[in-house]
Amino acid sequence: MAAEQVRVIERQGDLHGFLLLKDANGKEIATGEQISEARGSVISWRTVFRFRDGSIDDEVTVFRQGSTFQLIRDHHIQKGASFPKPMDVTIDAAKGEVSWTDFSKNGNQTKSQQMKLPDDLANGMIPLLVENFPHGANSLTVSYLAADSKPRIVKLTIKPDGSDKVWIGPFAGQADRFDIHTEIGGVAGVVAPVIGKQPPDIKMWVVGRVVPVFIRLDGPLYEQGPIWTILLTAPTWPTEHAKGEWD
Repeated sequence: MAAEQVRVIERQGDLHGFLLLKDANGKEIATGEQISEARGSVISWRTVFRFRDGSIDDEVTVFRQGSTFQLIRDHHIQKGASFPKPMDVTIDAAKGEVSWTDFSKNGNQTKSQQMKLPDDLANGMIPLLVENFPHGANSLTVSYLAADSKPRIVKLTIKPDGSDKVWIGPFAGQADRFDIHTEIGGVAGVVAPVIGKQPPDIKMWVVGRVVPVFIRLDGPLYEQGPIWTILLTAPTWPTEHAKGEWD
């Protein structure tokens, strides 16, 4: 399945947004932030979640937005009780190098591997690429580096999947829904559905046809993880917040 670089339709600038992470029962398990800093055509994008149990999911992505999006570097850390296995993976696209920490009972060991990294690598940029989904297209396929015991490249196929009604205060609107399917490929891709390792599809919602913005994502945050929901949120004032809820 051929992959392709995503053309820049909406250029990313400076921003600071806030996120909530909920489990399958709707319980808030983490709060998050998205911070974007633009320096010319180079964007530094950080998404971090801080969990109630002290766990953390922290990803810093640096990419270039010219006519297309081009990954430069991605560093993704997951650690704490919410994650069965800790993760620390760095992708250096310019050098064609992937490095990761191998966590074991015998001690942590840093490993690295030279890889032929495709130009359309989408790590750390999935919501942004969905916001830039080509108008009128039936699907879009990009590459993604999956962090397993050994990093490997998979394909993500993004397709429009209808729309849903959403409410902003008393006003109703439509959110475009997208489906993101993982194509593992090779022998692993053939046996994955049989042994139950085929990742579930990710659902993502975007509002705004003129200036699209991601508002929700349903999917796992790690391999074989539960389906969690990421939502945009806003700060609340002390009188609106249940005292002691996060204590």
